[in-house]
Amino acid sequence: MRRATILGFITSTTEIIGKKTRLRQKKIQDAVNEYHWRRDDELCRLDASSPITGTFQEYIHWYTEDKGYTSNSHILSIESLDGTHIGNFGCFNIDDVHKEVEIGVMIGEKSYWNHGYGVDVIQAIVDHLFASTHAQRIYLRTLDWNTRAHRCFLKCGFTDCGKVSKGDYKFLVMEITRPKKLNTSTRAI
Repeated sequence: MRRATILGFITSTTEIIGKKTRLRQKKIQDAVNEYHWRRDDELCRLDASSPITGTFQEYIHWYTEDKGYTSNSHILSIESLDGTHIGNFGCFNIDDVHKEVEIGVMIGEKSYWNHGYGVDVIQAIVDHLFASTHAQRIYLRTLDWNTRAHRCFLKCGFTDCGKVSKGDYKFLVMEITRPKKLNTSTRAI
């Protein structure tokens, strides 16, 4: 069976459904929530970014122009199963040659924190990427002090594989690789 490329799968998928969440393509209506999240000091600190200071009109202009896409990245919206937009999920540094992709998740609606929504998103995307694409490695970077994120990713099967710095930020790099298929011709003794 020939599997899809990572970029092709992510950009063409209409939705990925987990047990608590749905990942879907972005809508213009998402900009309202995202503007508020991008102005929140705590969320920006967890995302190693600075709060935006521009007006909503400036933000909506940027949002409608490119929504943050580059040729090797794609952002999806995260909804609860009742349709509430609660965050964003991104695939970055999509490398179909090396069959790997960097991911990132942000639950922007704080009332959804600590209820398993992040774990559900990560498990759903990992399952879908390994089942539907030729991805061999999925990795992420998380701030070295963000223990809540570390626990989430460990629970989803990621392991530590290094550390990197960018400016004043220090990140832990974590990865998960495609599970090896069991050799069905080998019998247990």
